[in-house]
Amino acid sequence: MYKTFHKPKSISHANRGRHLERLIDMSNTKYRNAGLADIRKIPTPVQITKSIGSRIEGRKEKAEWVDYAGICNGQAVVFDAKETKGKSFPLANLHDHQYELLQSWYDKGALVFLLVYFSDVNKFYRLPFTPIQETWQAAKVGGRKSIPLATFERQADEVQSADGYALHYLLPFI
Repeated sequence: MYKTFHKPKSISHANRGRHLERLIDMSNTKYRNAGLADIRKIPTPVQITKSIGSRIEGRKEKAEWVDYAGICNGQAVVFDAKETKGKSFPLANLHDHQYELLQSWYDKGALVFLLVYFSDVNKFYRLPFTPIQETWQAAKVGGRKSIPLATFERQADEVQSADGYALHYLLPFI
């Protein structure tokens, strides 16, 4: 008799960031409960197409926001959370509308960053807007279309769990 081995289920592209979002949501709840910050997940917009009793059908609308927005110490905070494999973050993972929103808020003085999880090395980084902007603009004129892990190691802050926070990504700001 042969033993059957099952391959572990792979994480679909759609669910890849789910773990990261859970960590952020747990931290956001703790920040809110401690009165330190109020950061909220921006829900994906859905257009309801049919409603029968308690059953609702709908379709996702074009997103025009990033994942999270809120306030910390009187300063607006806006960021997107991304997960990537490999040794670089592809700019294709950041959509034009997301970049434009980040740029707009940065120009108005908000705290703007990407929170990126590199699954191959199991590290989280908070990358400020400036290196994102530099790489984005260079890519538009034929430059590199990704941000290497080395840039995160040099210009981003590694984020870890600390002080009871699942992912203490606001640590230097509170």
